[in-house]
Amino acid sequence: MHNIDRQFVAIESPKGRRNGAGFHPCQGLYLSPSGEKPKTAFIASHYNVDFSEHYLGEYLAKRGFGFLGWNTRFRGNEAFFLLEYALIDIGAGVRWLKEVAGVEHVVLLGNSGGGSLMAAYHSQAVDPILEATPGLKVPDAASELIPGDYYVSLCAHSGRPEVLTDWMDPSISNENDPCSIDQALNMYNPENGPPYSPEFISKYRAAQVTRNHKITDWVYAELDRLQEHGMVDRAFNMYRTWADLRLMDGTIDPSDRKVGICYAGNPEKSNFGPRGIGLNNTLRTWLSMWSLKSSPCRGAPHLAKITLPTLVIQSLSDTGVFPGDARNIFDLIGSKDKELALTEGDHYLTYPVDARDKHADMITAWCKQRCSI
Repeated sequence: MHNIDRQFVAIESPKGRRNGAGFHPCQGLYLSPSGEKPKTAFIASHYNVDFSEHYLGEYLAKRGFGFLGWNTRFRGNEAFFLLEYALIDIGAGVRWLKEVAGVEHVVLLGNSGGGSLMAAYHSQAVDPILEATPGLKVPDAASELIPGDYYVSLCAHSGRPEVLTDWMDPSISNENDPCSIDQALNMYNPENGPPYSPEFISKYRAAQVTRNHKITDWVYAELDRLQEHGMVDRAFNMYRTWADLRLMDGTIDPSDRKVGICYAGNPEKSNFGPRGIGLNNTLRTWLSMWSLKSSPCRGAPHLAKITLPTLVIQSLSDTGVFPGDARNIFDLIGSKDKELALTEGDHYLTYPVDARDKHADMITAWCKQRCSI
């Protein structure tokens, strides 16, 4: 095992300069074997979560790799996310690895929600056809991205609109009232289960899609209305997004997970609480990140363009990503050189106690078969 050097990296990005308060739009922490320049480095980023101190960084650096935990301008700022700008910020990190750190091979690590983000990055790098969010333009830099060399999907959701739709509560009857509820679609109504019947599951899943589409239709209409008043955008809230049937019914997409908990604790209490993904949005952020109809953050179109050697890992005690999600990602990946590993552990690999070591060993062994460290 190597000792580790740590380097704080803060740089500008195309269309993103240093803030008046002093901070750069792109920031991260680069870990590397002490006194060495590795040939291969990982980069991990997320839609809004701070990945600068990613939990696998130290483990992979100790095994001889570089690791850049990277944040775009949208860290902690989900409500204003726009994919076209996030991609050029990730591109700035990849370019830094190649041109400053001197790395030969870049491994795109798509972890959790960052799975589809890193897939979208590589997709745009090899086939720059991203369409702009309505009312905006795609920056020229989004056509000059450096592709990755390898892709690792770790406990990842297939796409941002997909995971939101799987989690959103279709029983809300008034988007402006988080207390409104249609009991016939309430998964927490004991009359509906668990266990949930095939008929209820089908009706519920269809209603989730309908809710997503209704919000999108409202967003487009609202953009038109605002334009009449000389406004360009507005914020809005979306409630109740801890409502995936798999949280309460372990027979749906079975795994080793504990049933009746979610990342925020008790699913029912969380669902009717004030926190959840997609809570705060602008109209254009909804279209860019969450909409099934319009969002370029959907997984399938990008995963199909990943022809890189790919490793898909899914821990079986994860309470928010499930084996079916990992198999779907694996099937969608366009590469002929791809592996799927279903492993022991929770979402963040906090248990078993050696879960992070074991996953780092697995990733290291997979990389060593394909490239030099």
